[in-house]
Amino acid sequence: MNTSEFRRRGKEMVDYVANYMEGIEGRQVYPDVEPGYLRPLIPDSAPQEPDTFEDIINDIEKIIMPGVTHWHSPYFFAYFPTASSYPAMLADMLCGAIGCIGFSWAASPACTELETVMMDWLGKMLELPEAFLTEKAGEGGGVIQGSASEATLVALLAARTKAIHRLQAASPELTQAAIMEKLVAYSSDQVVATLGTTTCCSFDNLLEVGPICNKEDMWLHVDAAYAGSAFICPEFRHLLNGVEFADSFNFNPHKWLLVNFDCSAMWVKKRSDLTGAFRLDPTYLKHSHQDSGKLKPAFNIFLTDGPFHVLFQHWQIPLGRRFRSLKMWFVFRMYGVKGLQAYIRKHVQLSHEFESLVLQDPRFEICAEVTLGLVCFRLKGSNKVNEALLQRINSAKKIHLVPCHLRDKFVLRFAICSRTVESAHVQRAWEHIKELAADVLRAEKE
Repeated sequence: MNTSEFRRRGKEMVDYVANYMEGIEGRQVYPDVEPGYLRPLIPDSAPQEPDTFEDIINDIEKIIMPGVTHWHSPYFFAYFPTASSYPAMLADMLCGAIGCIGFSWAASPACTELETVMMDWLGKMLELPEAFLTEKAGEGGGVIQGSASEATLVALLAARTKAIHRLQAASPELTQAAIMEKLVAYSSDQVVATLGTTTCCSFDNLLEVGPICNKEDMWLHVDAAYAGSAFICPEFRHLLNGVEFADSFNFNPHKWLLVNFDCSAMWVKKRSDLTGAFRLDPTYLKHSHQDSGKLKPAFNIFLTDGPFHVLFQHWQIPLGRRFRSLKMWFVFRMYGVKGLQAYIRKHVQLSHEFESLVLQDPRFEICAEVTLGLVCFRLKGSNKVNEALLQRINSAKKIHLVPCHLRDKFVLRFAICSRTVESAHVQRAWEHIKELAADVLRAEKE
């Protein structure tokens, strides 16, 4: 494919994507396929001669789309949202074209510097304490990880390394085995301190947990993977109170802030805690600016690696990294903070609309406080009847839900997910649920 053909095919692909997004409501939200459906549909080895672009495009509809769960359908109410917007898609195209592997400033200066600035922009939108920002030339800073799970692992490994160093300094006579025996990690059944749990979007009280962790010199990592996006709205910012006690904080703009996957924002109060755990400095990764003091104070961060040096390779598990901050830059500029706030508020309003519909039906009950965009509900009665209801809902494939267990109760989760979801979709989903509930209750009586 030469440049001329790329121009033509690129326009065709943009049209295909636009048509897909415009018509997604008409597609069945969950596929009608069984495990292993795809392998018989494609050759068992790569072609020796090139295929045509037309054949590939035709195979998307014939082979790929029949097996796609349409996460951006307005009838997808499962899990939590995964963000999608046209500005982020365009930024991803540019990221692919630039194709840099931004593990250090020298590897691609714009990649490193834009990420540093975007993480400060986002931190200010959340009103994070200045200790987490880089622009004040402090000890903290932000980095984009691949997922909240990855950020949690990074925080855990950094905390372990810091504790080991502390023990080694206090008791040099201890062997490695003796030190490892002394290490303890505390968690709840949600793993770490959580703002917006996956099951029911509940919130730990950081104002209670935080001071204890600080007093006992324990690393506190706070995970707000889903809920964190809502903290850009002043009316939800109080849910983040106590983050000043955290050593690290993370949430996923790729869930609810219109930045396509992957983009998981992580901040730490002390960058040296990460570099102490992940430092890797072979000769071939060094460059002439590592010991240069020519950059502005705002960028004289990461002094352990020389005056300007955000070596993001030391902030993460992989070495390589994509130019993911382009997506943030495009989205933040094209929506503005007010546009992003309006998007969050619309989803919260729709969840309360669904909650109100559930409360009007005496057969149902709400099982957890509705704070943001998730409603946990169930039929009053046994777990068996609710399992039957969910089975009918997902077998019909008009909408898609997933369950959770709250203590001993089987509960249905209704999450507002799609960028294009409207009140009419919520109303139709509820009418569908009511009809299937009537069928389930009728069958139970027979």
